[in-house]
Amino acid sequence: MSRVLVVEDESAIAELISINLRHAGYEVTIAATSDQAQFEVDRVLPDLVVLDWMLPGQSGLALAKRWRSTARTRELPVIMLTARAEEADKIAGLDAGADDYLVKPFSTNELLARIRAVLRRKAPEALDALVDVGGLKLDPATRRVTRDDREVRIGPTEFRLLHFFMTHPERVHSRAQLLDRVWGDHVFIEERTVDVHVKRLREALEPVNCARMIETVRGAGYRLTQQVQALSN
Repeated sequence: MSRVLVVEDESAIAELISINLRHAGYEVTIAATSDQAQFEVDRVLPDLVVLDWMLPGQSGLALAKRWRSTARTRELPVIMLTARAEEADKIAGLDAGADDYLVKPFSTNELLARIRAVLRRKAPEALDALVDVGGLKLDPATRRVTRDDREVRIGPTEFRLLHFFMTHPERVHSRAQLLDRVWGDHVFIEERTVDVHVKRLREALEPVNCARMIETVRGAGYRLTQQVQALSN
C-alpha cells in the first residue's frame, strides 16, 4: 500500500482527495500547513506528496525546493496543486522540483491517474539504482552490499529484505507487509520467518557497524533508519 501525504489547507478539498485516495487503496495522511507537512515527512517518508502551492506560512513551492535540496527527500515524488494556470506558474512549479502539476479545479480521477503515473515512473529507478543509506551501499546490478569499501556477506533472502528496507527508509513495516513485499505470495510462510531473517540480516551487517540501522518497533514491526548511524561508527 503506497503512502500519500496530502498537503492542503482547505479542509473540504483535503477531505475529498483523502476519501478518493483511500477508496483507491492508498494510505493517506493530511497536513494543513508547511510545518505540519515537514513534520509528517520527517516522521515517515511518504511514497508521494500531493502539495498545494498556496499554504499558510511557507508556500508549497518553497517546501518543494527544500525537499529537493535534502538528500533524504531528494527523490520524493511531488504533485503540485494550484489555482495558478499561467504557463510561467507551471514552469516555476516544475522548476521547484514538482514531478507533475494539476490546476484547480481538477477531477479526482485525473489526480489518481497522475499519481499512478508518477509512482510508475519512480518504481523502476528504485529497482535498479544503487541505493545508499547512511554510507551503507547496495547495488542490485552486482548484488553487492558494501560500507567504506568493505563487502557484506549476505544471503539472497537477506539481500531482498535489505533492498526493500533501503528503498523505503525510515518507514515502519509490519511482518505481514514484509512477507507480502519481500517474499511475494508465499502465503504459507509464517510471520515468525521475518524475525529469523531480520536477525540474520543484523548479523551480516554487524562487521560493518550497521546492525543497529535495523530497528524493532515494538508492536508494529521493523524499520531501517540512519538516525543511529553516528552512534555506530
